[in-house]
Amino acid sequence: MNIALFGYGKMGKMIETVSQNKGHNIVAKIDVDSGDIDYSEMDVAIDFSMPDAAFDNISGCFENGVPVISGTTGWLDNYDDAVALCQEKNGAFIYASNFSLGVTIFFELNRYLAQMMSRLDQYRVSLEEIHHTQKLDAPSGTAISLAEDIIENSDYQGWKLDRAGDGEIPVTSKRIGDTPGTHTVNYGSKVDHIEIRHAAHNREGFALGAVIAAEWIQGKTGIFTMKDVLDLNR
Repeated sequence: MNIALFGYGKMGKMIETVSQNKGHNIVAKIDVDSGDIDYSEMDVAIDFSMPDAAFDNISGCFENGVPVISGTTGWLDNYDDAVALCQEKNGAFIYASNFSLGVTIFFELNRYLAQMMSRLDQYRVSLEEIHHTQKLDAPSGTAISLAEDIIENSDYQGWKLDRAGDGEIPVTSKRIGDTPGTHTVNYGSKVDHIEIRHAAHNREGFALGAVIAAEWIQGKTGIFTMKDVLDLNR
């Protein structure tokens, strides 16, 4: 499989290593000021670029018939436009705030726990995420996805960074050293608390999930999620 990398930072380099270890070819490394792009040899594009570049990267791929796996966060104001263009061009697209296979399972646990806890108003939910000091956006896209899934499956009406009001989920963001990513969902009451947590040991899990998604999407058209990749929609 011929893979194009949009964004060649730490994640791009890790995806390159994982891809090559699985026998795939890296046919392009597109970063800032990479110039003209040749789409002709690309079987799939994996986008871990900057937020202000992501939509243009994704659009260019759809215009040229290249499926896209995108893990860039901070650009989702344009997500609906990307979906519309993908459908118009009969393309294929997977966006995930986190491609880790473990986080995909964690998302499902979070949804199920939110449904159960929605009947117990003595518990108050909160979220915490910890990442490396070079991460630009806060809260993380993964934390936002967790909060939105809780809102969808409970009576909470929104989320807010740090101090939240009634009906809002408080989200705390910390930037510590080289932490790859730790996310905690906590339901606390006066008598106890329930906590679920996912802690990444390194970035390899994110890269592996993106490459697995790129393998899975070959020959398909449509808008998909990692739940489709892991066959969790049944």
